[in-house]
This record gives sequence, C-alpha cells and structure tokens, in this order.
Amino acid sequence: MWILPLVGYLGSVVGFCFMTLAIASGLYYLSELVEEHTVMAKRFLTKLIYSIMVLQLLLCLVDRFPFLPTALGIFSHFIYLGNMRRFPFVKLSDPLFLTSCVLVLVNHYVWFKHFSSRQEHAYQHMSSYYDTPSDIPSFSQIASYFGLCVWLVPFSLFVSLSASDNVLPTMGSEPSSSPSMDVGGKRKNQGMAKALVDAIRGVIARGGAMLGWKKPEDRL
Repeated sequence: MWILPLVGYLGSVVGFCFMTLAIASGLYYLSELVEEHTVMAKRFLTKLIYSIMVLQLLLCLVDRFPFLPTALGIFSHFIYLGNMRRFPFVKLSDPLFLTSCVLVLVNHYVWFKHFSSRQEHAYQHMSSYYDTPSDIPSFSQIASYFGLCVWLVPFSLFVSLSASDNVLPTMGSEPSSSPSMDVGGKRKNQGMAKALVDAIRGVIARGGAMLGWKKPEDRL
C-alpha cells in the first residue's frame, strides 16, 4: 500500500490542526468569560483549590497515597492560593507566580515517578504473564488524578490570570490605539491565555503577509 499511509499521515495532520484550533478557541472563550465574571471566577477557583486539597488529604488517609508527595501537592495548592490575593492580575516576575510554575513541573514529575515505579514493582512480582495486578490504578484513574489534582488548578489560573495592569492613562501620556482600551480610556485586563492566542494569531498573520497572503478586506 502506498496511498493509504499517505492518507493516514494527512488525516493525522489535519486532525491535529483541528484539535489545536479547538483548544485555542476554548481558551479564548474561557478567558473572555473570566473577564466578564471576575468575582465569580475568583470564588470558584478558591473553592476549587480548597476542594482539591481536601481530596488529596482523603486519598492519603483512605487510599494510602504516599505522604511526602501528598504533602507536596497540598503545599503547591497553598502556593496557588496565594496568587488569588490580586486576582485576576499577576506580575510575571512575582516570586510567588514563578514558584507556582516550578511546583507544577515538580508535582508532575513526582507523581509520574510514583505511579510508574508502582506499576513496575507490581509487574516484577507477577508469577505469570497472564496475571493482572489488582493493587495498581488503571490508566483512566491515573489520568484523572493528573487532570484533577495536578493540572486543573494551574490550567485554570493560566486561563484566568491577567498579566496587564488596570490603570488609567496619566496626563501628558500618548493615547494608545491598542484594542485593549475600552471607551472610557481604561485599560481592559487581558488574560494570559487570550494574549497568547492573540500573539500566535499575530505571528501567523505576519508570516502570511510575508508569503503574499492577504486578508479578504485588504484585497478590496
């Protein structure tokens, strides 16, 4: 077969592009939603952080999850909670924000190492190839834990937090023509996810302009 593998590769590329566009559209919509309902988003994220901390504590007490990784996870969410003091604004150079970024990666590595070593240990003590270890979590359980207890809060903060300052222009300053300015001259906060999507769109637009592609309104 010669044509079918090419069709498979082409379908994979097209599917990846559609998935990327869907994720970018979702991030953009969620960022817009948070900008319109900041108070509600802050309450939701605060309750979410406390709920995940309680969930991790229950997993340690009931399901006997390891103490040190659990303590690291609870401490990390306590640090995430510190980012809520100025919600939705954040300085990218803030030590608390930088510590949160580092803790996300550390948590992922620690829990990935824990689950992988637990599976390896269980398979090494199998008496037969056809045995199925019953004391190890399934893939869906591990993925759910990573999604809820490791990545959910950092992802929500990434979508919700804004890297801009909500300030009024001072006397003598030049008027800005940026689309982030509203009618009253007050700068509208823009979420980091929304800013990232806009930056990627700008890079794609500049690349298309260099290749001679034009927008439909520019062709008139």
